[in-house]
Amino acid sequence: MQKIQIFDSSLRDGAQGSGISYSLDDKIKITKELDRLGIDYIEAGNPGSNIKDREYFDAMRQCELKHATLVAFGSTRRKNIQVEEDKNVHDLLSADTKAISIFGKSWDYHVKNVICTSLEENINMIYDTISYLKNKGKEVIFDAEHFFDGYKANPEYALESLKAAERAGADYLVLCDTNGGCFPNEIYSIVKDLVSTLKVPIGIHCHNDSGVAVANSMLAVKGGASHVQGTFLGIGERCGNANLSTIISNLQIKWGYECISADKVSELTPSARYIAEISNIPLDHSMPYVGANAFAHKGGMHIDGIMKAKGSFEHVEPEVVGNTRRFLMSEVSGKNTVINRINKVDYSITKESPETAEIVELLKTLEADGYQFEGAEASFELVIRKHLGLYKPFFKLEYYKIIEEATESNGHCTASAMVKVSVNDKTEMTAAEGNGPVNAIDKAIRKVLGLFYSNLKEFHLSDYKVRVLDGTNTGAKVRVLIESTDGEDYWTTVGVSTNIIEASVNALVDSIDYKLIKDQKIKSK
Repeated sequence: MQKIQIFDSSLRDGAQGSGISYSLDDKIKITKELDRLGIDYIEAGNPGSNIKDREYFDAMRQCELKHATLVAFGSTRRKNIQVEEDKNVHDLLSADTKAISIFGKSWDYHVKNVICTSLEENINMIYDTISYLKNKGKEVIFDAEHFFDGYKANPEYALESLKAAERAGADYLVLCDTNGGCFPNEIYSIVKDLVSTLKVPIGIHCHNDSGVAVANSMLAVKGGASHVQGTFLGIGERCGNANLSTIISNLQIKWGYECISADKVSELTPSARYIAEISNIPLDHSMPYVGANAFAHKGGMHIDGIMKAKGSFEHVEPEVVGNTRRFLMSEVSGKNTVINRINKVDYSITKESPETAEIVELLKTLEADGYQFEGAEASFELVIRKHLGLYKPFFKLEYYKIIEEATESNGHCTASAMVKVSVNDKTEMTAAEGNGPVNAIDKAIRKVLGLFYSNLKEFHLSDYKVRVLDGTNTGAKVRVLIESTDGEDYWTTVGVSTNIIEASVNALVDSIDYKLIKDQKIKSK
């Protein structure tokens, strides 16, 4: 198996994505996870650009990575000064990383109009910086910024920028589709030509502005690139970067390259979920391989086919990447899906059992009333348990009251919630404040239940969605979907009502019930 070096830039390029803001602790946790997975290079920031990145590199001196090489990122020296006098270059060295990623201009348009210097001086800037860092004993990865646009506009000059880096001793020459406007056929052709022209290994760095960053990266490998850059979840500026979780899966499972250790491929989905959680972003359900819907089936014919022959509607087994197969619950799923869910609760019931037909009809009734279970399997399991008489509540929400008021000082609304909960023969009341009524009652319920169930300590909501159902006024019915996690598993519950608070509370209660049932099943095993 040919080895492809994987270079992850989630902590640097990914951090430039909208809505991403890593704390120092976040960056360290993600670094350790990427290292555990077997990523070769982790580009973690520019020590010359901000205090947080400098603190990160200081902290990482105390953390020993088992596999990955930590990379500091920065630019070539500034124009018209000696490299020894450039503060940015000194900051790169102060990060004390084994490898440094240097970006430089390879498009004459940028040289003339962005950094406003001569074409000759730009070549000198590339050569001087890389040569200086190599003399300091560093592994140097040269990112040829805007390379493909530059190559199409002026191939001689773009190639000259690479050859300057090669002469200076660069260990990798990475071709960047910085604007994300190239297509796979262009990438393949250009990379193939350069691999035969240059002696230094070629890398690829693609952005997703045309929606083909993964395809571009793969065609670069097909053309001879042996180093692939991207971000693990595809996050990044504008439309994001090449998605490494998809690229690794494609290259290793489909094309037979070695990107990470074979025993780590099944960790791709858990790692994706963990990194998304730390990044405080929802993992795209439709993301290939690692998304919740990557192996989800809803149509009755598809489900019937999968149950008879697994390969009939799936390109790989979900277990290969650590994911699971899901049969989505809806009125179009048929009895096969329903019996599959019922048997997770009661193995004795068959497709021909009267309970199966009853639950199918109940499903249709609930969906007609606004419920949607294709994304809320946890709530549907509770429906099954209640219908079969196998549901024993862990608690009862006896009473709740929400108070909202606007303060004259700043005009902001505050919310507080009071709840009364009974567990067996004990009753407790508590109150909590939140940044809204749902947040307040969520805090209050978890606060009071924490007195009875210590295993709810790690439980929290990871996503919250509201949809108005066929409404044209403020009294319309709403559906609330709540995704929850305990740090290991994710599950989704649903609530429907004309009152958004009631719908939210119903979904929240279901979510807690499901967590307690799940833990009880694990304990009994």
